[in-house]
Amino acid sequence: MATIRKRVGDNLWPMVQQAVAAALSWWIADDLIDHHVPLFAPIATLVALNTPLGGRGTNTVRVLVGVITGVVVGDLAYALLGHGSAAFGLAVFCALLVALVLDGERITMAQAAVGAVICVAAGRQAGVDRVLDALLGGGVALVFSQLLFPVHPLALLRRAESATLTGLANALDFTARELDASDDERTFRTWDEVRAVYTLLDDLDRARADSLDVTGRTLHRRRGRDPLTRETATALQLDMLGHSCFSLIRRALALDTRGRQEFAPTLRALSGVLGALAAAPGSRAVRRHATRWALDVVRDAPDEGPAPTVAVWEGVRLVAQDVLVFAGVDAGTAGRAVREGTREVPVPDPPRQPRTFRDFRSGRRDRPDRPDRRGR
Repeated sequence: MATIRKRVGDNLWPMVQQAVAAALSWWIADDLIDHHVPLFAPIATLVALNTPLGGRGTNTVRVLVGVITGVVVGDLAYALLGHGSAAFGLAVFCALLVALVLDGERITMAQAAVGAVICVAAGRQAGVDRVLDALLGGGVALVFSQLLFPVHPLALLRRAESATLTGLANALDFTARELDASDDERTFRTWDEVRAVYTLLDDLDRARADSLDVTGRTLHRRRGRDPLTRETATALQLDMLGHSCFSLIRRALALDTRGRQEFAPTLRALSGVLGALAAAPGSRAVRRHATRWALDVVRDAPDEGPAPTVAVWEGVRLVAQDVLVFAGVDAGTAGRAVREGTREVPVPDPPRQPRTFRDFRSGRRDRPDRPDRRGR
């Protein structure tokens, strides 16, 4: 239920935007332009906006390119071959091929194929109407995504960071439960949990690219490129943190029963560290709390003992070090702090996006780097 609530909460506002934008597209096509069948205008709007925040503008352009490509190719096929199976097959193949050359994205190719089918099936006028609908629906989508509700690029990146940290925390917590379980009670599903994190890391890569695109292509976001570039470099450390967690999980699961149960509290503590960071990755107070907690976990880590145990403790140290680097601590300082048992390290202020008038109007929604009264 917590996962469902979070999923609904994260997507409710974009869903409201899609519904309003689709209704606006229909109203413009039906009442203002008096389109005889204004069906494809709201469909184009929905297809354009039905993508993760940060990529809606690019998705809209791809829809338009696909539609225009499909109509042009379909019109040529209709003029040469008329109706019939041969015309359909040739039009679809050529539309897909042209879209593949122009862009190569699946959404572009799908729209090109649909446009070709409509043009061959219903004739030239239907193709022209399809282009007009796409231009209208795409225009409404661009107004919503670029002018009325442009996503805050730093918020986009922080949201992806939070999701990745949550996934890593869940994977470590699940591993801790597996380590605590007896041989008969183990489910051997740890790597199913880990595989889900790989998807989150891919989403983080896309969020990094999308956030830079938003800053470069949205006029009133361009002046915030410097802090975003710094945070993008920091977010790269999550890749290293992820691989450190995967290596630690692998080593811990390879221990014998007694060794596994010994390390269960340690992995559970690291899960708590990452969960705390996930709550507000842009808060300096949260980052300081997480670094202290991580240093507490490794402060009494032994340097000697059985080789498998020492290897797991090295994995724990590496995870703690990556947490510190993600929080903004210099890599050399983080390494020394983990090795020397330091209790606290200086944590710099996270990058902050310069706020525009729209950001102040929108309140806390676009200010993820500001902690609340509890430091979250």
